[in-house]
Amino acid sequence: MSKISFTPAVPVLTYERVVEQIEEAILSGALAPGQHLPSERELVVQFSVSRPTVREALRVLQSRGLIASRPGVRTGPEVLPLTGLALERSFSTLTRVAALSLSDLVQFRVILESSACRLAATLHTGEQLDAMSSAVGRMKASVHDADMFSRADLDFHTAVWEASGNLLLQTSGQAVSAAILSLMNDRISMAPDPRLAMEESAASDRILFEAIAAGAASAAGAHARAAIADHFALYLDDRGRTALAALAAGA
Repeated sequence: MSKISFTPAVPVLTYERVVEQIEEAILSGALAPGQHLPSERELVVQFSVSRPTVREALRVLQSRGLIASRPGVRTGPEVLPLTGLALERSFSTLTRVAALSLSDLVQFRVILESSACRLAATLHTGEQLDAMSSAVGRMKASVHDADMFSRADLDFHTAVWEASGNLLLQTSGQAVSAAILSLMNDRISMAPDPRLAMEESAASDRILFEAIAAGAASAAGAHARAAIADHFALYLDDRGRTALAALAAGA
C-alpha cells in the first residue's frame, strides 16, 4: 500500500463562508431564480467583510452556475435557474479518475433518454413539438457544418427532456450527455464521412420526433434505446456492448 502524504490543514477562508450562506439561500428557495442579490456594497456591509472577499465569493458562485452578473446593471447579480451544471461536473470528475467509464455513461444515457422520450410522447405540448420540429429541420439543413449541426442536435434533445416534464431527467440528461461528449472527444477520431453520419443522425431524430408527436410512447422509447446503442456500440469493449444490447432490447 503506497504512503499518502497530506498537507497541513488551513482555516476556512472568509469568502467560503459568504459562498456557503448565499448558496444555501439559493438552494433552499429563499432566493428564487430571477431575483437579484444585494449590490456588492450592500453585501460588504451585511457580511462585514472586505470588497475583495465579496468579489471572490461572487466569482465562485458564478462559476457554479448559480448567479450571473449583468454588465451595466446597478442591482446585484441575478440568481439563475438551477441546472445540471453541478451534476455535469461530478460526472466529468468521475470520468477523469476512471471511476466512470464510457460504457457506464452510455448505459445511463439509454435509461434516461428512453424514459424521457416515453414521457415526452405522453406529456408534450404543441410549443414543445414545434421546438423539436424546428431543431430537426435545422439538423437536416446544417449537415455541411458540424458546429451548427451539434447545436441543433442538442436543441432537439433538450426539447425532448423538457417535454418529459421531469426536471431530474432533464438535468441528468444534459449532464450525462456533456460528460459523454467530453470523453468521446478524447477517444474518437473524425468519422470517415462526417456528412453521412450527420444525415443518418438527423434521419434518426426525425423518426423519434414523429413517434413523440404521434403519442407513441413505447415506440419512442424503443427507438431512443436502439439509436443510442447503434451510435456508441462501436466504441465499447465486448462487455460494454453486451450490457448495452441488453438495455436496448428492454421493454
